[in-house]
Amino acid sequence: MIRNLTGIDIDETAIIWLETNRKAHDFISTEYWKSNFDMVKEMLLQAEVYVYENEGSIQGFIGLNDEYIAGLFVSNQAQSHGIGKCLLNFVKDQKRKLSLSVYQKNIRAIRFYQREGFVIQCEKIDDHSGEKEYVMTWEN
Repeated sequence: MIRNLTGIDIDETAIIWLETNRKAHDFISTEYWKSNFDMVKEMLLQAEVYVYENEGSIQGFIGLNDEYIAGLFVSNQAQSHGIGKCLLNFVKDQKRKLSLSVYQKNIRAIRFYQREGFVIQCEKIDDHSGEKEYVMTWEN
């Protein structure tokens, strides 16, 4: 089931954020992710966030800022079961176009977004991590 994030979901979603970032972005220090943990918890409460819940457990979430996907995260144990695709399709049904940034070294994510119809528009440097990113867009 996909539903809006609530305050009681914050700890569970923030842990998914931390664990998946550490795994998918092993080229960035663990300390970088840990140092942003509390800020992310605060930002989750202020953003448009949808969670994927199964049997009382949150298995993934997607965060939006208007038409920009700030993040799509699926717990390490639940990956490759279609949850990311479900969350993405959920927001595609609500938006006419979407954009996101993805680290160039995160090949798995780039391939996922390309399969889902996103196209690389340009590359840039992430101000916070110093890593190269692609800006990708999707239009209905």
